[in-house]
This record gives sequence, structure tokens and C-alpha cells, in this order.
Amino acid sequence: MARRVFACAALALALASPAAAARSWAQPQIAVVTARGLMGGNPSAFRPDDPLTRGELADLAAGLSGKPAPVAPDPAVPATVAQLDAQLVRALGLLPAARQFSAGIRAAGLVPTKYFGTEVVARLLGLRVNHPAGQDGLELNPDNVATRAEAAFSAARILSFRGGDVDLVKQLASTFQVPALSALQRAVLQTAVSLVGYPYVWGGTSELPQDPFATGTVVPGGFDCSGFVWRIYKLQSYQGAPSLGAALKGRTTYAMSGEVGRAMRIAEDDLQPADLVFFGAHGPKSKPAEIDHMGVYLGGGWFIQSSEQGVALTSIHSDWYAPRFAWGRRPLAEAGLG
Repeated sequence: MARRVFACAALALALASPAAAARSWAQPQIAVVTARGLMGGNPSAFRPDDPLTRGELADLAAGLSGKPAPVAPDPAVPATVAQLDAQLVRALGLLPAARQFSAGIRAAGLVPTKYFGTEVVARLLGLRVNHPAGQDGLELNPDNVATRAEAAFSAARILSFRGGDVDLVKQLASTFQVPALSALQRAVLQTAVSLVGYPYVWGGTSELPQDPFATGTVVPGGFDCSGFVWRIYKLQSYQGAPSLGAALKGRTTYAMSGEVGRAMRIAEDDLQPADLVFFGAHGPKSKPAEIDHMGVYLGGGWFIQSSEQGVALTSIHSDWYAPRFAWGRRPLAEAGLG
């Protein structure tokens, strides 16, 4: 009996100890961050699933920038994902770049969200993470409270910079410009712009909690790449354009890319705002069955997509996308709307 009591007591102690706690999805990043003395400096006492407070965020930003931490208002109040991204963008000296992205959107007659610019910059830097499809319940939108694990991921990403990351974003922001838009292009792109910052969710077509596969499993709001396009063109109605939703038939990238014949495919140089853009391993020689990604063209060489960084702005000329661009498609013209 004494031996059994001792064994039970030992088991209870083991379960209660930090070392025996379940490993976080961000354990590698937690190790990197705490090794630098950030976020408490103790991986075994890290509390990855706890909310990140504003005070902890201010200390983290100061530790990354080497500048004194500003006094955080209400330091015990949890910080949102948007606030996390904004503080890290500030720490990197990229608030002017964030403002340039927002200004470019406003100049085109579009209305950015309050966190648009900092979310664009944060995602260009790779500060967000796409959780595996089986863990989509972990995904957070900009207004959700950030966890300490999410903050550790972002901080570890910043610590991995090897030079050029910040300067590249500054360069991209300095040349960002959206061309003049028609009223309907503006309406379509306003929907797309309003969703920047939402996470990638497999099968997702909504910014609200959803059950994409009707399995009884509710996941957070978010989109996969074709679900993002579906949300903009199929689920949103636009004044004076009742036929627009009928332009798209299929839900997948394969279907949407194959619904237009070769004669209607649009080359990169001929893209117009609100066109759909498709990508495949063989570029323009890809077959519809090989198209594995898509987005909505914004103009000026930029498109809006949902990928591993969630809904974000991306340059169509970037290293991964440029050789994979297959063709474009113009739903506005297909619907007889210009």
C-alpha cells in the first residue's frame, strides 16, 4: 500500500510540474525567445496559452528594439493580435511603411481598417503563423486576444532576420500605388481589403465562426485561397451587379481557373483591378488541375490572397509567385459589367 501511495504521489507531482506539461505548438520559438532573456527567460514557466498582456507586449517590443519600453496603458489588460503586430512593426521602425500602405489604399478611394497598414507589414515580414488544418481552432483574427505562444512565434521570427527584411518592406511600401478604379472595382476590392488580417482556415469562406465541411466542428472565421475569392464574389452582393455572383460556378481553384477557355485567359501585363489571378507549378503552361493557388488582383503589381500569412497583400513579382503566375480571369466582364 505504501509503495502504491508513493507512486501516486510521484505521478501527481510529475503532472503538476512545468516540465511535464503538454508541449506548445510554439515550443521551438519559445526556446529561442527565452534563450535571449525575453518573455521571462524561463521556458519551463512560459505559460504559452495564457493571454499576452499589454505590459508583456511593451516589454517584448523594448527587448527586440533595444529601446526603453513606453509605459503601457492598462498593462494587465490582454493585447489583441492587431496590437501585437502593431507594436512589433513599431519596434522595427516600420510604422511609416504601414502608413504608406494605408495611404495608397485611401488614394484609390478604398477605406482601410484601423489596423490595415500594420497587418500588411507584419504579414510581409512573416510574423504570423498558419496552424495545420487539424488545429484551425487555434487561428486568431486581428481583434482576438493574442496568446503568449503567438507572441513568441513573432519574436522568434524577428530574431531570425539576417538583414534586408526590413529594408525590403520599406522599398515595397515606398512604391505602393493602386490605379484608378471603376465604381464596381472599388466595391469588390473594398470587400477584399476589409478582410486583410483574417487567418487562413482550410475550407473557410467567412470571417465569422463556421463549420466549413458540415461536420459539426466549428472553427474560427477565416479563409482558404479559393474560399476568400468565393466570399468576395459569390457571397457578397453588389448594388447594380446582380449577375456578378453567377460568374463563378465551382468552389475550388481548379474549377475557377478552368471555367474560362484559353482565349479568355488574361496575361499578367493585361491584368486589371478585381481580376482573379491563378498560380501553378508550370506557370502559363499549367493545366487547370495543376492550379494550386489564387487571389484577387489589386493593381500596381499587388494582389490580395489568403495563404500561410492569412489574408494579406502580396507582390505578384515576388520570387515565389512570379514564375508560377498562370493566367488571370475577369469576372466583371464575364458578367457583362465592364
